[in-house]
Amino acid sequence: MDAPAGEVKTPLLVLGGARSGKSSWAESVVSAFPPPYVYVATAQPLDEEMELRIKLHRERRKELWETIESPLELPSVLESLKGLAKPVLVDCITLWLSNMLCSKSPEIESAVSRLCDTIRSVDYPLVIVSNETGSGIVPDNPLARSFRDLSGFTNQKLAAACASVFLITAGLPMRLKG
Repeated sequence: MDAPAGEVKTPLLVLGGARSGKSSWAESVVSAFPPPYVYVATAQPLDEEMELRIKLHRERRKELWETIESPLELPSVLESLKGLAKPVLVDCITLWLSNMLCSKSPEIESAVSRLCDTIRSVDYPLVIVSNETGSGIVPDNPLARSFRDLSGFTNQKLAAACASVFLITAGLPMRLKG
C-alpha cells in the first residue's frame, strides 16, 4: 500500500473511512521525502482506547518523527512550521473538528477558512488526513448530524485548497484530484 513515489503533489488530502488504511498510507507519502518529519496530532487521550491508539501510532512512526499535539490550534501550528522545510502530516481533521465542537468554539467555520488559507500558503510538503463521514446512515441526533455536515463541508473546502486528493478504501488508494 505504498504511495506512488514522486507522483503525489502536496498539499495532499487523504480521505477514508474508519480503519481504511488512510493514516498509514499518508505516512508512506510523507516518508518518501527526506526526514525529519513532523506529525501534527489532533487526538486527545481522553480514554484508555484513545491512549492505546495514540501509542500504536507513535510506535509505528519511530524516531524520525517529531510530534506536535494540537487539538485546537491547527492553523497556527501549520503557520509556525513555515521556513523549516520539514514534511508535515496532520492526522486528523475530523478529530480537530470534534475537539472544536466539544469545546463549543463559536468560530469553527472561520477556523476552517483560516486552515484552508494556511494550506494554500505552506512552503513545505503537507499531507492531511480526514475521515469521510457522509457515506453512512443519517445520524439520529442533532449533534451527530451537525458533525457529519461540518466534516463534509470541511472536506470539500480542504479538497479545493489541496493540489491532490486521494480516497483510501479497503487499503487501496484512489486518486480523486491532482
